[in-house]
Parts: sequence; structure tokens; C-alpha cells
Amino acid sequence: MYLKICGLRQTDNIKLLLPLLPDYLGFIFYKNSKRHAEGILEKDFIKNEKSIKKTGVFVNEKLETIKAIIEKYGLDAVQLHGDETPEYCQQLKNVYLGSNLKLPPKLELIKIFSVNDNFDFNKTKKYEDVCDLFLFDTKGTERGGNGIAFNWEVLKKYNGERPFFLSGGISQEDTAEIKKINHPKLYGVDINSRFEIEPGLKNVEAVKYFIDELRS
Repeated sequence: MYLKICGLRQTDNIKLLLPLLPDYLGFIFYKNSKRHAEGILEKDFIKNEKSIKKTGVFVNEKLETIKAIIEKYGLDAVQLHGDETPEYCQQLKNVYLGSNLKLPPKLELIKIFSVNDNFDFNKTKKYEDVCDLFLFDTKGTERGGNGIAFNWEVLKKYNGERPFFLSGGISQEDTAEIKKINHPKLYGVDINSRFEIEPGLKNVEAVKYFIDELRS
């Protein structure tokens, strides 16, 4: 099961997390976020990191802005956390494929869906051809980082083709319940606010405990 740590913004903290070998690191490029990470990826130790997928998180951003950030930081994945349409996702893919700069051979496109008990998973169908992965987060007042879990039983209603990240209020106490989820498309988990000392600063020991338990 893959692990994504999202909402990073402090250099020394990231240096301590890298040896834990998460699969994805998420950097938020949404100016209204308390975890806005502009400038963090300019550090050479992050830019040159090849074993972990650097993921940019965007909310209803202009395509040209996303393209510029992909090229500037060599992002491996883009996570769309707003109201982006399938047409927008396709345009982003086209912009990426049309670039003549040296970029990762494949840009992963992750689309967020905010889930509650009444969520209609049929909404994901029209994104299957234009996105590589989905991420199911808790529907809340903020664009992510609400620290609240949704009812994971509703995942049984998802019968789509795309693998998904589980997100939303996951804490270090949840590993046993996560391991009980028997869904063929569960790809990984995305952790954020419940592992924080303050916004953007992760509790490294809590993350280590979670990873060890999840992978044991």
C-alpha cells in the first residue's frame, strides 16, 4: 500500500521524513492554505529526490500556472483539489504532453472527491479516462486538512476502474482499520493534519509509527 504525506512546508521537517521512505510527498500550491509551500521545492535536496514522487496540490488553478510549476520543480504528480472538470483534466494532460522541456516520463494526475454518506460515486466515472488516480477525502469546510474521517463503509459503493488514495482525518491509531478495508482499488493512504504539530509541521515519530504499523 502506497503512502502519501501531504501539506509539507518546513525544510528541516522534510529532511527527517525522507528516510521513512514515503512514496509521495504533497506540496500545496493554494495560496489560501495554511500549508502553502511556494519556494520549498527550490531546495536542492528536494528537487534532486528521485525515489519519492513530488506532488503539487492545486485548487481551480490556471493551466499555465500549473504547467510552470511542473516545469520549475519537476513534479511527478499533480493533485486537483477543486472543481476541475474532466475537460480541464484533459487540457492539463495535453499541456504536459505538448511541452518540449525535460520532464518526468509520465505525469500522474490525481483527482480529489469530497465524500460524505450521500456521495454519488458515479460522479467519478467521467474522470476515469483523464485521471490516473482518485483521492477520496472528507467533505468539510476546508479544501482538505479538516482532520475528520468519513464513513469508510461507503467505499463499498465505489466500483470504478481507477485506484484511489484514502484520505481525511487519518491518524496513527487507524492502521488496523485501514488494513481491514478489502477493496480491490485501494491504492494507498494520504496523511496530513492528524500528524501535525502545527500546520505544515509533521510529528516525525507519529509518522514513523504509522508507516511501520501499516507496512508490517
